[in-house]
Amino acid sequence: MAADPNIARTKVLILTPVKDAEIYLDRYWKLIQQLDWPGENLSIGLLEGDSEDATWDRLGEMVPAMEAHLARVTLVKKEFNFRIPNGIPRWERAFQKARREVLAKARNHLLMRALQDEDFVLWLDVDVVDYPRSTIETLIRSGLDIAHPNCVLKPGGKSFDLNAWADGGKKTLSDFRGHDGPVRLESVGGTMLWIRADLHRDGLIFPPYPYGVECSAIRKPHPVWGAGEIETEGLAMMARDMGHQCWGLPDFEIIHDSD
Repeated sequence: MAADPNIARTKVLILTPVKDAEIYLDRYWKLIQQLDWPGENLSIGLLEGDSEDATWDRLGEMVPAMEAHLARVTLVKKEFNFRIPNGIPRWERAFQKARREVLAKARNHLLMRALQDEDFVLWLDVDVVDYPRSTIETLIRSGLDIAHPNCVLKPGGKSFDLNAWADGGKKTLSDFRGHDGPVRLESVGGTMLWIRADLHRDGLIFPPYPYGVECSAIRKPHPVWGAGEIETEGLAMMARDMGHQCWGLPDFEIIHDSD
């Protein structure tokens, strides 16, 4: 089903930082092409850095096809000189703070380079391997300024993106399945994150530092946020300070690669 013509004029920018992502790029582009959204109102921004595979070269090969289909393509190369030692998974606790600091910087750098006159930004990880063709229309119709679909490894499974949480970190989106409508989140992840572009223009970023450490004097203390948060969780904290609520869509599932 094609997008409703009454809302299809909405301009959307998909932003994706990539690293060692060559194996995902064809699937990533195929899914974007399948979106029920007019290409003249859809743009992409990609930032590549610190890869050891052929991600950058493959992106260069893909740009002509992207430009033929989309309103605009922004391709950025930025080296941060950060690598986790071979054989250690990216979620290893000892490397989390440094890894997410770099990811926050990559997101912000890409945002500043790519955002122009779009109405919404859709942050999309390159290793999200399936989502509905109607994704953009569904997110627009939600009426939400910040929305997070439920990222899982298989339909009906537990939430994979554990950075999207509520109740002080005790609940993820899969705990709210069957809820009537969106649910309030205290934190968000970045596997797929929908943000009204004007919030970014107003200063909403991904903090590459612990945001909100000195918060007790100006707001009611939060049971988890007391030490501050970085990257997507820091963005959620900053959004709250700016007067914006983050929302989750527990029954709107997207599928992440299981490797």
